[in-house]
Amino acid sequence: MNWSVSFEPLFSWPLVVAGLVPLALLALVGLWLRQRGAWFRLAALAALALALINPVFLDEQREPLKSVVAVVVDHSQSQDIGDRAKQTDEALAGLKQRLARFPQFDVRVVEAGKAEAAEDRTETRLFSALNGAFRDVPPSRIGGAVMITDGQVHDAPAGTPEFAAPLHALITGHQQEKDRRIRFEKAPRFGLVGKPLDITYRVIASDGESGPVEVRVSVNGEQVAVERAFIGQEMPLQVTVPNAGRNIIELAIPKEQGELTEANNRAIALVDGIRENLRVLLVSGEPHAGERTWRNLLKSDASVDLVHFTILRPPEKQDGTPINELSLIAFPTRELFVEKIDQFDLIIFDRYQHRDVLPILYYDYIAEYVEKGGALLIAAGPEYAGQQTIARTPLMSALPALPDGNVIDKAFYPRLTDLGKRHPVTRGLDGSASEPPHWSRWFRTIGVENPEGEVVMKGADDRPLLLLDRKGEGRVGMLLSDQGWLWARGYEGGGPHVQLYRRIAHWLMKEPELEEERLTADGRGMVLEVRRQTMSDDPGAAQVITPSGKALTVKLAQSEPGVFTGSVEVPEIGLYQVANGDLTALAHVGPVNAPEFADVVSTGNRLRPAANATGGSVRRLAREGLTGSSVALPAIVPVRAAAQASGDDWIGLRTTDDSVLKAVSRVPLFGGFLGLGLLLLALGSMWYREGR
Repeated sequence: MNWSVSFEPLFSWPLVVAGLVPLALLALVGLWLRQRGAWFRLAALAALALALINPVFLDEQREPLKSVVAVVVDHSQSQDIGDRAKQTDEALAGLKQRLARFPQFDVRVVEAGKAEAAEDRTETRLFSALNGAFRDVPPSRIGGAVMITDGQVHDAPAGTPEFAAPLHALITGHQQEKDRRIRFEKAPRFGLVGKPLDITYRVIASDGESGPVEVRVSVNGEQVAVERAFIGQEMPLQVTVPNAGRNIIELAIPKEQGELTEANNRAIALVDGIRENLRVLLVSGEPHAGERTWRNLLKSDASVDLVHFTILRPPEKQDGTPINELSLIAFPTRELFVEKIDQFDLIIFDRYQHRDVLPILYYDYIAEYVEKGGALLIAAGPEYAGQQTIARTPLMSALPALPDGNVIDKAFYPRLTDLGKRHPVTRGLDGSASEPPHWSRWFRTIGVENPEGEVVMKGADDRPLLLLDRKGEGRVGMLLSDQGWLWARGYEGGGPHVQLYRRIAHWLMKEPELEEERLTADGRGMVLEVRRQTMSDDPGAAQVITPSGKALTVKLAQSEPGVFTGSVEVPEIGLYQVANGDLTALAHVGPVNAPEFADVVSTGNRLRPAANATGGSVRRLAREGLTGSSVALPAIVPVRAAAQASGDDWIGLRTTDDSVLKAVSRVPLFGGFLGLGLLLLALGSMWYREGR
């Protein structure tokens, strides 16, 4: 019961004061002059004043409020090391049991480190979770917080936390832990394909170990070198970027005996490979309507350095013009096709025919260039079916099809073959989904016999139109029509000539995205996405190895012709190995080299400044020589606000004086007959005294 007095005047305070002050002055003057009855008049005035002021006794019924205590449980991935998870579970169960004995505590258990988003798993952010638990609690009701963690907290404040209550940290793990880790110091984000990339890294040991250690260097899953590094020193490294696009450079050190974990014995760097300008040699055999189509396309590509020659007049044409006036620049055949042929990424013969401009031996050099990994494209016209066709030179060994002598002049719609609908060069060409295709007709097809490789487009009478073939380590493409310029000129609405020609050129130059058989994987949030590009009808499921060595199976379903995709939500951040058939791929899920794995040795140093600032404590759960339970929990003691909050074997949590009002009982002192009787008694006594 809480008693108090409240005044509830019958009139407003100004009116009460205005009425009582003159009467009080008269009563005081009477006392000063020692008039008879002055004391009775003063008593009557006091009774009148009390009646007007109306004092009321209040009896408040209050219910005490509980102090809010937060128990923050660290469930980050570093807590899965060793027996930390077991220690955490036992400590949480023990804390709940002990706190349940104190009805003055409102216990809130907050689990941190299980966020769905990958970016929320990169760091252990316990104080963010703690502040969220206290968001709706007044400062006076915060009793304290207990954190069960390995101490690797990445949002710990340097000084006093936002709440003014004891913070206690119970550290999992063991005192004598040791661990080694490797990290990149300098790793460029981009690199030139085929060029060395300068990188630096460092191997760190938690126990101050020094000495040499072997470092395995892998690029896109293939080991390329073994380096010798000294622990604690920044070491240089040069890696050649193999491919355009995403490349994964991995450094790994062997696990030491007694080491805490090998989860951080790997470091990953993602490097985007950028090609230097591709060198393309375009030789046009004669001027024709579509001559500039290839030139304009290649010149518009900033990543292509184009060398273009056009044979304006064959050597057999004699009209008396001096040799030195036939060309502004002589055609450097020996320099291009002998000395520097290996410097070109692609050679294009556009309606070219053999007319002794190139010596016959040079065709053999071109065929050898293809066998060794070069790329050749034949854009054929009627000359390919004629007597001076390049198919009658030593180049025939590199060609995917030889002419049958027929030139079919007939209108037709270029169509994709069943193979072409799955091939990355022609798959999904704009306008190919309708029948007839939503593009213009062509009017000429060059006949060939016994085509090799892949026929991805067909022309008039279902004859081959576009052939793609591999010769040795190189690639050859053959477009059996010179009518592609109709698409470029917009005839009958045109067609996707830029899309088609660019894909052909980049496939010939081995662009990874245009490979027929390709397996890629990528991490988006905490979802691993697998993409399989294939010419088969069913590639089967993909096998996945997680960073911790567990095996997963991802089913692949066709998303479009030639493309199968699948995805799976994964619980771990790190490098995943994906395999399907003979193909393998690597994917990193979550941020690269996240702080969560940078240092996994349990410690109380990060939380000690905040605990000391609040009067709390930091102590380990595991102790040497402990029997029975694997954790030693301190006793819990409720303490007042200004009292000490920790001891050798106990932790204190503050209680609050806050309460909530449930009901109020009112007892007026001068209300009813009691007040009326006292007032009449005072006035009667004054009248009686004045009457005498």
